[in-house]
Amino acid sequence: MGIAVLIGIFISYLKLALPNVGDPEELTVELTPERIDRGKYLAHSVTICMDCHAIRDWSKFSGPPTEGTLGKGGDRFDQTLGLPGVYFAKNITPFGIKRYTDGELFRVITTGVTKEGRAMFPLMPYLNYGKMDREDIYDIIAYIRSIEPIESTIPESVSDFPMSLIINTIPQKANHQKKPDPNDELAYGAYMINASGCVECHTQVDKGQIIKELSFSGGREFPFPNGAVVRSANITQDPETGIGKWTREQFMARFQQYADSAYVIPSVKPDEFNSIMPWTMYAHMKESDLSAIFTYLQTVKAIPNNVTKFSPASGAASASAK
Repeated sequence: MGIAVLIGIFISYLKLALPNVGDPEELTVELTPERIDRGKYLAHSVTICMDCHAIRDWSKFSGPPTEGTLGKGGDRFDQTLGLPGVYFAKNITPFGIKRYTDGELFRVITTGVTKEGRAMFPLMPYLNYGKMDREDIYDIIAYIRSIEPIESTIPESVSDFPMSLIINTIPQKANHQKKPDPNDELAYGAYMINASGCVECHTQVDKGQIIKELSFSGGREFPFPNGAVVRSANITQDPETGIGKWTREQFMARFQQYADSAYVIPSVKPDEFNSIMPWTMYAHMKESDLSAIFTYLQTVKAIPNNVTKFSPASGAASASAK
């Protein structure tokens, strides 16, 4: 059999046989007040679905979601961010998901396979969500079913070659775990840091995929349209360039300052330092959940990496920070 024929068979396999994560389940999620409330907490403060699936206001520090756009989708993620294609956040309000059954929603959130059987690029960290407790995913489904419908038409995402073939190999069958007892702070912290997707932003990438050997060491670049670049912080235990010297109290205060009722989100000019980190969303995470995350981070291998956090487009002085 010739090489060309073998290549053709392999490409046909990638395009026709994959992704293979199984059929969607027959599933009905009850929209109880308890599920909706828990789902809102997760979607706004832990998995922060409303970070990408809303229009963020970059005229303000940390780009808080714009009122009236929660779940609307439309944010574009493309090659300027080092991604192998052009990807759009979908409309996840009842308008956008009305054609999905609960089982199909569960499958796309936890495996990255759409209703039509298309593989999604893991910009949404479905590989993380596939490790979460099923009950937490049910709660998120209940919440997004309950929010205000917003009409919007979102373009289809398109991967560049060869990601257009590789993408079908990425989805995996979900491997759900039970949420650990919160009293076991280390296990619970590992669960929460997976749900929060911290490693995704705090790790450098190659063609949009994180470099596992550099996990949590920061330095991933996020360019702004004007040419400025913000980079994620090193949150490993390196004492000089990471958070190895931070106390639990310092870590908690770093988040909670943005939840203070007296805090007013400052305006940011185009060439001033801004942060891709959705501080005003994570700030509302429960103290016990933040504390557990800190406990887990204390076990992360120290990786020296002195990150220049911000490079303005104008060439003004850069800002270095943890």
